[in-house]
Amino acid sequence: MDLTSHPESLLDQWAETLFANDTLAGRRAEGLVVMQVLPELDTGGVERGAVDLANFIAAEGGLALVASAGGRMEQKLNRQGCVHITMPLHSKNPLVILRNARRLKKIIKEYRVNIVHARSRAPAWSAERACRTSGAFFVTTAHGPYSFKNRLKKKYNAIMSAGQRVIAVSHFISNYLQESYQTPPEKIHVIHRGVDLAEFNEGAITSLRIARMVQAWRLPEDRQIIVLPGRLTGWKGQKLFIEAIAKLKHLPLCCLMVGSHQGRQEYFEELRALIKTHELEDTISIVGNCDDMPTLYKLADVVVSASIEPEAFGRVVAEAQAMGTLPVAPDHGGAVEQIVPGENGFLFSSGNSDEMADAIEKALNLGLKENTEMRANAIRSVNTSFSKTRMCRLTLAVYWELIHNETPYGTENYNE
Repeated sequence: MDLTSHPESLLDQWAETLFANDTLAGRRAEGLVVMQVLPELDTGGVERGAVDLANFIAAEGGLALVASAGGRMEQKLNRQGCVHITMPLHSKNPLVILRNARRLKKIIKEYRVNIVHARSRAPAWSAERACRTSGAFFVTTAHGPYSFKNRLKKKYNAIMSAGQRVIAVSHFISNYLQESYQTPPEKIHVIHRGVDLAEFNEGAITSLRIARMVQAWRLPEDRQIIVLPGRLTGWKGQKLFIEAIAKLKHLPLCCLMVGSHQGRQEYFEELRALIKTHELEDTISIVGNCDDMPTLYKLADVVVSASIEPEAFGRVVAEAQAMGTLPVAPDHGGAVEQIVPGENGFLFSSGNSDEMADAIEKALNLGLKENTEMRANAIRSVNTSFSKTRMCRLTLAVYWELIHNETPYGTENYNE
């Protein structure tokens, strides 16, 4: 089955065929040796997706290699079928990129790698060269819009559209690649990022976890809780959120801005000053990182994404929905692919604090029947379209389709 004619409609068919027979459980990746390359394995959505996929490949009978500079998420790799290879793939130094390419080529030969899957630009340059001179298949995932101000930057970014198959984490990214980098639509497959439904599951939240969080953060029982997750940086829209909450002083709210400033002390102080200017010190708290986001989502009445710039996907929306909590998000980027306004969440015009405030208030004032229905719709949406399992299954389908329908990358250069 060739996906290039109608890639979006046929990818699901490939995955359905591949996973239709339960007796094949644990063997669907047999014969596959996949090496993912990314800068590091410290923290973040790119890293999480790589680990999730590696563990899935191993569980399905394949061999999963992950090459990176390492980090805290190494320990999350399943040691039965996963191998981490430490190398400086985070470096943008051209000489290091060339050295990485030579080493990746040796790894491809040593482990007989079928697929090299690049998730970031500098590693992708090394991976592309290694595939071109070794005969492995080359896949890329575009995790974000790669902007450019000059030809050199555009050429550097364009490596993410050079894969024999290009995975885009949303239709927004797919359209961006086609418009900005002229990526042929027939080789792009949209595979949304996936939520771990074992972790983000209402049934997994115990009363003890709830009690601990309520006590640790001194959450009031007589206020509705609004949560804005995201690292403290301007484009995440914390200032816009504060302006919106300032318009809701008539409501009894407890608002939590959850995320680290990651050294942006000046921005952190600006947020504190803005909170003080609006006399919201008793309403909005900047609480830093949270080590139990599922419980926080469960406790929240509304979860807000306030990003000024479009999110490539926006995992916050899907994670909140998985916990049955209604999201409020801007009408751009990946959020519009997850939210059907009035059915499983609410959208507002990007950058408009008045509309954000209206959307939050509307979510808070839903009647019991409508609230229950929308929460059920939110959970159903994630279970159907945005699960980790679905993400991994579709990616595996891309690998097998590529192997069945294409010749390896740079076949003419095998002997270089």
